[in-house]
Amino acid sequence: MPRKVLESFNVSYLQVLDADGHLDRDLEPNLSPEALRLLYRSMALARQLDLRMLSLQRQGRIGTFAPLMGQEAAQVGSAFALEPTDWMVPGFREAAAYIVRGLPLHSILLYYMGREEGNKTPDEQCDLPVNIPVASQLPHAVGIAMAAKIRHDPCAILAYLGDGATSEGDFHEACNFAGVFQLPVVFVCENNQYAISHPRSRQTRARTLAQKAIAYGFDGLQVDGNDILAVYVATRDALARAKAGKGPTLIECVTYRMGLHTTADDPGRYRMKAEEEEWQKKDPILRFREYLKGKDLWDETWQTQIDQEIDAEIRGAVEAAEADRDFDPADMFDYVFATMPPHLQAQQAELQAVLGGAKEVSHA
Repeated sequence: MPRKVLESFNVSYLQVLDADGHLDRDLEPNLSPEALRLLYRSMALARQLDLRMLSLQRQGRIGTFAPLMGQEAAQVGSAFALEPTDWMVPGFREAAAYIVRGLPLHSILLYYMGREEGNKTPDEQCDLPVNIPVASQLPHAVGIAMAAKIRHDPCAILAYLGDGATSEGDFHEACNFAGVFQLPVVFVCENNQYAISHPRSRQTRARTLAQKAIAYGFDGLQVDGNDILAVYVATRDALARAKAGKGPTLIECVTYRMGLHTTADDPGRYRMKAEEEEWQKKDPILRFREYLKGKDLWDETWQTQIDQEIDAEIRGAVEAAEADRDFDPADMFDYVFATMPPHLQAQQAELQAVLGGAKEVSHA
């Protein structure tokens, strides 16, 4: 029986620079040589920090963390599109975005050393702290966006999530709220193909993750997440639409987690080496390097220079974080509940007794 078509939809795909170095000059953003070099350096810094943190964790010098290797373009390209007055709402893998936003490496390291003060961004920085429970940061993001709309604040909110987050209720509730109220929020989904060991193919039968926006009445776009130029262009345009009152956007960045889900993970148990090797050919840093070469913005001398600068910057941050001993281990109880329950008060008192009564704590 013939049926009346009520609506039809399509999902666009954006790529500016492909893995073979082919450039769509019509889509190429007009960025200065200084900006292009900064994008590359930010990705290189994120990669080296990632590798250094993995080494530190294996030595027992920091706790569990989620490596981002392979996802640098998705984070650096999107965060670079933000203005200082815009808000950035991360999940738990966004160290590269924090780097672009100017968070000191010392703070990033302190957090993974178990120091809650490392999770505090500078007062002038419009960024939320690391958020571990999957997708639970998204209702906060749309809450900020709602407040901005009510206050006529001309900012936009950029919220990060992974492909696994699209299976969580918080994602759907946030999208529905954002769509109903046409809020100035951009969701950047880093589709790295796995939610821990669960592959993208078992998350959803949907052809794309971007199309999930359609159900909530706003735009969804899929982007080559290893193409930093495409990520930047997509995010820049989505933020501009958000600020112009045209509502939310969901950007699906198709990328790949080259390393571990977290340092407690063994990806060799659920994915094949051949798959990893295929994605390594699409390394976002190497792709962008070839682009810069074509513009005479990269050579071995400059690479050596920034490698040395980055190494010194990371070493200095590690030394500063490990030398910062002005803390009380009993502080870990202070950030769990707004009002500490009796059983945690008792545990904190017991620990303080073991440590020699480091401080008096008020639980009023």
